[in-house]
Amino acid sequence: QVQLVESGGGLVQAGGSLRLSCAASGLTFSSYAMGWFRQAPGKEREFVAAITWSGGNTYYADSVKGRFTISRNNAKNTVSLQMNSLKPEDTAVYYCAADSTGWPGPNRARTAHRYDYWGQGTQVTVSS
Repeated sequence: QVQLVESGGGLVQAGGSLRLSCAASGLTFSSYAMGWFRQAPGKEREFVAAITWSGGNTYYADSVKGRFTISRNNAKNTVSLQMNSLKPEDTAVYYCAADSTGWPGPNRARTAHRYDYWGQGTQVTVSS
């Protein structure tokens, strides 16, 4: 059974930092591309960042480029999202997701329904 478990969310002031982690089990992690998405109340789920199976390619939403960094550790079956210079508009539930297409192009990486597995999410709240 595939499980993706996010952690690291919380409450932070604007300008602060958080590091989210996602621990994967039940799949050959190193074969999967991994992504982070977020969903704010009343809004659709949106793409945040993605990383290919080897970490060779990364993709970011324009709204987080330069502030967020996605990384992975295939030996530990984890993917992380370092979030710096947080803004109130970053407030959302953050989800990690796994795509069995290990090396997606940028369009696929940004498309939620292309992902095979999802975590339960972790809340990030940024106060102004």
